[in-house]
Amino acid sequence: MTSGEYPTAKVNGKDIPYDPDVLRKIQEHPCYSEKACHTFGRMHLPVAPKCNIQCNYCIRDFDCVNESRPGVCSEVLSPQQAIELVRQVLAKYSYIKVIGIAGPGEPLANEETFETLRLLKEEFPVPIKCLSTNGLVLPEKIDLLEKYDVGNLTVTLNGIDPAITEKIYEHVTWEGQKLRGREAAEKLLEQQLRGIEMAIERKMLVKINTVVVPGINDHHIVDIAKKMGEMGVYTYNLIPVIPQYKFADIIPPTPARKRELHDACAPYVRQMRHCARCRADAIGLLGKDVQNEVYRSGCDGCKE
Repeated sequence: MTSGEYPTAKVNGKDIPYDPDVLRKIQEHPCYSEKACHTFGRMHLPVAPKCNIQCNYCIRDFDCVNESRPGVCSEVLSPQQAIELVRQVLAKYSYIKVIGIAGPGEPLANEETFETLRLLKEEFPVPIKCLSTNGLVLPEKIDLLEKYDVGNLTVTLNGIDPAITEKIYEHVTWEGQKLRGREAAEKLLEQQLRGIEMAIERKMLVKINTVVVPGINDHHIVDIAKKMGEMGVYTYNLIPVIPQYKFADIIPPTPARKRELHDACAPYVRQMRHCARCRADAIGLLGKDVQNEVYRSGCDGCKE
């Protein structure tokens, strides 16, 4: 193998080049590989409380240690506390391979996110760096994410038609102004699609989350899958809406309906079917979280 070339693997008798770093970000990330979710774990650092959009299904102001849903955490940490937590968790749980930031707000709307990523790069260059975002300011922050070695990116995209998504968002905060209705939906979609394109150009592995809201966007799911597949998204995840806030009266899709939607989307983009709807402070294997044990142990990272 000469300098600048990828190693190759035999596939059906042919030598196929592969990027070892990209392969690791798939094989050791529990969200990107269903096999990995039984072997490798992740930890989310809850350093990002502020958000720049208001979804009609989102409430972040209460916590129950027994629930697993996006946006929930027991305590927001400073970047320094988060790094101390990483030190202690990695020393105890060798199977943790992914360090992510997923809230409890919008990571890209919080400067603490980037300070945490900077400190992680300095001290922990090997674990996979992962981040979840609504995508509103992704184009403006993508270079920073690349600088700090974020290789796995999740974008929550609930539609590619503003006429549909305007029913999902109460408002979007853009350049100091609260946008509503169609204007908000159009701005958010414009930014999301540009950000996804830029992330894929930078060889990031992109996962799309779509919150399935019956009667609003469930008939639109396959259209999203087609578009994401065309753009080069790695995997697609469907999350049944949790009935709360303005969508408190909506009945979530059944497991059978979710499987039906996954099957309909499968021809267009790889499907993630094993999502555990992780908390913003999740630690451990999917479905086998240990954050309660970590935080109860009096971990120094959680103390002032």
